[in-house]
Amino acid sequence: MIVVVTGMVGVDKKSYLEKVCRFAGENGKEVLLCNVGDGMYAEAPDIPPGKILDIQMKRLNSLRRSVFKDIIAKAKNAPNLIVNTHATFRWRHGLFPAVDFDQMRQLNADMYICLIDGVSALHTRLDAEHSAEHTLKDLIVWREEEIIGTEMLCKGIDEKIPFYCLARGTEELTTETFYGLVFDGQSKKAYLSFPMTAVEGMGNVKNEIDEFRQMMKQSFICFDPGDLEESYLPLKAQRASEKGLDYVEVRTLGRKVRLDLHEVKQIERDINSQIYARDFMLIDQSEMIISLIPALEDGRAAISSGVERELQHAHEAAKEVYVIWTAKQTPSVFITQTATAVFNTLDEAMEFFKEKEYAK
Repeated sequence: MIVVVTGMVGVDKKSYLEKVCRFAGENGKEVLLCNVGDGMYAEAPDIPPGKILDIQMKRLNSLRRSVFKDIIAKAKNAPNLIVNTHATFRWRHGLFPAVDFDQMRQLNADMYICLIDGVSALHTRLDAEHSAEHTLKDLIVWREEEIIGTEMLCKGIDEKIPFYCLARGTEELTTETFYGLVFDGQSKKAYLSFPMTAVEGMGNVKNEIDEFRQMMKQSFICFDPGDLEESYLPLKAQRASEKGLDYVEVRTLGRKVRLDLHEVKQIERDINSQIYARDFMLIDQSEMIISLIPALEDGRAAISSGVERELQHAHEAAKEVYVIWTAKQTPSVFITQTATAVFNTLDEAMEFFKEKEYAK
């Protein structure tokens, strides 16, 4: 199995993929990880760390081709190979490709995965690890370019090769998701749907959603929109502005970080449009959608317009649609007529999935 993994600078793919390889080893799968960036620095010891994108394009391309040539040779003998690279670069040279089609055809990968992360986490890592200036707008645009660039690369090589977009999220969980995508041909791929912004601050409801997410990830290969949650940023920006602050404080990578208020406001439209497009893409790369509609304190259903739209999109894409409706309020015909099955509790849903041999 040969897997090409892309993702923009700031995702920290190397450490993530090292965890994937360790997890694979624990499960009896030997995986060779080839980091293109490390290979390029090894071939050019005169280039200081973090400066390789500043060299002349001609030399940069030559170094990259040399490293890929070695990787292609290693691929012939490795039982499983992960290539850590980029699809695009957005740097002082502008936007430019990070791979060559002729070499990617020679590599003949079995799968492409674009690894993504939240803009707050990307900004925090880049601030700590790279000297190049950037704005939040730069990051959110580059992330979108990387996804599209990877998909175009994959389909340009072979339309039949699977392409997935995967958020880092909580590494302990998503490394297993990554492993499942690559090595588990049995488990179903499911998109998890649940209200997010609408239940902000509702502790009991959020606990119910967290239990749902954890339980589903134990039985399915899950694409979870909660692994990349940014919809709260515009609301935080609005509150910060009302307080007269010039920054937005968020918690990311285990610590508090301040983002420039103007920059957050600048990407509000991008955040909303990317959530809309990305969630539909995650549904399309799944086999089913499993949606939790929890109950509010008064018994009404905590269903958002986003969840309703996701269910409709999945139905129209001929996916299996499962709804866990825990509210006392009766679901509308727009739910019951598009769902494959509706359950009253999480346990009832899990029992059904086990009977169908979907769940472990």
